Amino acid sequence: MNVWLSHHFYALLLALKRLSRNPFPSFLSIIVIGIALSLPAGGYMLLGNLQSLSGHISGSPQLSLFLSMDSGSTDLSKIGSRLKQHPQVSSFNFIPKDSALEQLKQGSGLADVVDGLSQNPLPDAFVINAKNSDPVVLESLRSELQKWPKVDHVQLDSVWAKRLDSLLNLGQLAVLMLATLLSFALVAVTFNTIRLQILTRRDEIEVSKLIGASNGFIRRPFLYFGAIQGMTGGIVAWLIIALGIYLCNDALADLASLYTFDFRLQHLSSKDCLSLLLFSTWLGWVGAWLSVTSHLSQIEPR
Repeated sequence: MNVWLSHHFYALLLALKRLSRNPFPSFLSIIVIGIALSLPAGGYMLLGNLQSLSGHISGSPQLSLFLSMDSGSTDLSKIGSRLKQHPQVSSFNFIPKDSALEQLKQGSGLADVVDGLSQNPLPDAFVINAKNSDPVVLESLRSELQKWPKVDHVQLDSVWAKRLDSLLNLGQLAVLMLATLLSFALVAVTFNTIRLQILTRRDEIEVSKLIGASNGFIRRPFLYFGAIQGMTGGIVAWLIIALGIYLCNDALADLASLYTFDFRLQHLSSKDCLSLLLFSTWLGWVGAWLSVTSHLSQIEPR
């Protein structure tokens, strides 16, 4: 066990030494990895914030239930009682047709037209707050309410919710595709970096094989090098996202104040940050493993 740990500790020190020997090329590789990782990770962060913002703006989903013109007080009472007992209804507000006409008169600028009407053309209505914001559930609730007696029409403005849901799903797919493509690119970057190291240390590897070093012993420092490079690139990606959030939040605060609500971009959660670091480390390890495996077998002592 002690021998195994000493081998890994030696490989780790050797990888760090190789990084320090070529600081500028290593720095450039890490920056490239960080920028590439920050694109899908930043997109994922933005999607999470957009979902939070959409929930903040939309609030509780609403339906407008319009009654028939011949509805009486008994019908209103029955519908109100059924709405109180309905499991999908969070709350509701009754709007008498006289109040609706008065609001139309004051808010539309058509006071003269409204005063000229011989009778009130507006029906009594209930504005209903639903418990569930799922567009499918809301549509099912709308269909159910439409069948109630004395209900003339139920309006549900769910088009925006469906469009937003579709756009977010499309955004998630785009982020996933971008992450996949950039992952292959980062593996290729690490592959070429390790390949150059193997070629420059060909004589050293041949001598190591001559004195009995196993492929695993030779491979180990390169794997640590790739993993460290990938992990450091993940840290750079996190810093890029944090800087972007810091620069954008002041401008977003001014914009949000115009709409009378507070909104600030939130960083990735601790779990997402850990996933980013582990994923970047794994990509570096995979690139190094592929490079060492493909080239090490071609180097034999002469």
